[in-house]
Amino acid sequence: MNSNQPSSRIPGFYNLSLDDRRAHLLRHAPLTGDELAALTGEAGLTAENADHMIENVIGTHTLPLGIALNFVVSGREVLVPMAIEEPSVVAGASYMAKLARAGGGFKAETSPPEMIAQLQLLDVGDLQVARKALLAEKENLLSAAAEVDPVLQELGGGPRDIEIRLLENSPVGPFLVLHLIYDVRDAMGANAVNTAAERLAPLVESISGGRVHLRILSNLADRRLARASCTIPLSELAFGEFSGVEVRQGVIEAWAFAAADPYRAATHNKGIMNGVDAVVIATGNDWRAIEAGAHAYAVREGRYTSLSSWGEDDQDNLVGYLEMPLAVGIVGGATKVHPGARAALKLMGVKTAAELAEIIVSVGLAQNLAALRALATEGIQRGHMSLHARQVAVAAGAQGDQISRLAEQLVAEETVRIDRAEEILKEWNSPAK
Repeated sequence: MNSNQPSSRIPGFYNLSLDDRRAHLLRHAPLTGDELAALTGEAGLTAENADHMIENVIGTHTLPLGIALNFVVSGREVLVPMAIEEPSVVAGASYMAKLARAGGGFKAETSPPEMIAQLQLLDVGDLQVARKALLAEKENLLSAAAEVDPVLQELGGGPRDIEIRLLENSPVGPFLVLHLIYDVRDAMGANAVNTAAERLAPLVESISGGRVHLRILSNLADRRLARASCTIPLSELAFGEFSGVEVRQGVIEAWAFAAADPYRAATHNKGIMNGVDAVVIATGNDWRAIEAGAHAYAVREGRYTSLSSWGEDDQDNLVGYLEMPLAVGIVGGATKVHPGARAALKLMGVKTAAELAEIIVSVGLAQNLAALRALATEGIQRGHMSLHARQVAVAAGAQGDQISRLAEQLVAEETVRIDRAEEILKEWNSPAK
């Protein structure tokens, strides 16, 4: 994110031992020993801290945390922490970032961090009269909302607009919905907009003569979008028996399937969210809200479709684009309470929520390309199963050097199953051996 950020290009990082990877980060990343320990799980979230975050705490639950390499986002080097249990995601995103790096990396941007608070207005005598009355009082409503959080106002945030929608075909009959558009700056914003909605409810009732029922934010944050694009040079796409043209065309054709068919789009977008969610979780943000917003956005034109798009430019290069809602924050909530989340933000060098969103959407685009490239060429299982085989080996009881040896045999036999793994281990461990 600045000149002090370490290069995200670390050849051979995968082949280093666990201790050596940590030592490399300690030497080159802007992390203290305590912050690295928070990332590695050696001194992260304690049960005592967790007890203040949710109810009925009995302990903590951990996920593998990997570092995605090779990312250049808007001209800035980024080492990206990803918390995920699925094999091949971190490796896939890292490799696609390497290909994108040859084309200048990812270009990303965000719209203003505007969230939507919804007030459901029922029992209104004349809906059109009430709508006009509310719009006529827009400035007074915005002034009242501005009083909720003076600190946010000082930071340049606060209420931006009022919109009134008429829902005519609901199961309880027609009613009005007031949208308060609220700039939350570097917060995710749920608490700010919910508080503002609560504050406005009595005033809205007084103006409209109706009854405010629900007052809550919307997770379809379609005014708070993040966009990323990349160009993959044709020369970077060729590998093995596949030419660059074949890979480019295969990726575009695979994307076209998702663009046309919601059954394919569901899995296609899940691949995008593999990358997105992993960074969202690592930074202590609300991945359920991000998932909800993304899938709602994918159906905004009346049919569920791909969040991304892929094509070719005038130089025959592969070009990709991803746009999606990304309501993430770097202040408040778990981002401040969870030591690992704080360390993750510091590792990336993010100073604003917008910078974090730019990184996340870029990772989503990279992971999308990794899946499309695999599907369009050698098949998704080849690379995925080689990594999955290690998990199967451990589950079967392999230890130490046996894990890699057993995984390699399972892949070679093309039988990555726990029953076969147990059978092989039994043969190895029998007295005759």
